[in-house]
Amino acid sequence: MLNTIGERQKQLLKLLRGTKPGMSVDELSKGLEITRNAVRQHLSSLEGAGLVTAGATRPSGGGRPQQLYILTERGQESFPRQYSWLAQLVVASVQREEGAENMGKRLAEIGAGIAQQIRGQYPGLNTQQEKIEKLAEVMDQLGYNAKNATLPGGESVIEADNCVFHQMAVKDLEICHLDRGLMETFTDSKVEHHECMARGGDLCRFRFLPKKE
Repeated sequence: MLNTIGERQKQLLKLLRGTKPGMSVDELSKGLEITRNAVRQHLSSLEGAGLVTAGATRPSGGGRPQQLYILTERGQESFPRQYSWLAQLVVASVQREEGAENMGKRLAEIGAGIAQQIRGQYPGLNTQQEKIEKLAEVMDQLGYNAKNATLPGGESVIEADNCVFHQMAVKDLEICHLDRGLMETFTDSKVEHHECMARGGDLCRFRFLPKKE
């Protein structure tokens, strides 16, 4: 879908993807560094394509409420997710072979196996921070739109706003075991899913804690 629209409209969709409550015309104008009229033209085109819709309104300090714009479900799904198709095959296979009761454990093992293969490409990773930074790069390449971020207290986390398993996770959170298995093995850490898009969060945020001996 994104291949058929202009670069500026792609940037607009990315801004909306990172702001779940939505953004106003003024905010989009500032973020894209284009005029408000240009923003309106792009919004009209994207609304016509079914990618964007009007969301809630927000008070604007005594004036007229500001209209916010959000991504539609189609807009959310328009972003590339490089291996979601593979996950669907994996989950179907695990369900057949292991049954629903063992699915979480098996998916974690599969994720760990994937991590071992990927880690083999980066033998020079020594510190936890180096591993987290490289993992963020790998996840971004896979389509998660992931980045390494720092919390106010200095803790290093990974944030991603394009979960490749989103539609599957909404139906069954067991799929998240695959991600955690991958991330824990790659970073030699205990991973805590601090915020989750499938549970209504604005993004997925992962914390990396020391493994218990």
